[in-house]
Amino acid sequence: MFLWKREPAVTFDKTGKIPVIRASICTGEQVAGFRDEATGKFTEMMLLRSEIDLRAFLRTYGVAEGEIKREW
Repeated sequence: MFLWKREPAVTFDKTGKIPVIRASICTGEQVAGFRDEATGKFTEMMLLRSEIDLRAFLRTYGVAEGEIKREW
């Protein structure tokens, strides 16, 4: 019998939020999250260490790669 890992169900309301990747110019660290359109507040969701982490973020939150904006 094989056991598969299931991804946890995400309960996050994306209404009025823009998917953003924040990247540090100095260290190159990248964090994916959502920025609220009304207030501009950024909510961190996931640290991106590789392309695999980015794909996991896209799949988990149902975001298309073309929707993501980058901020420095």
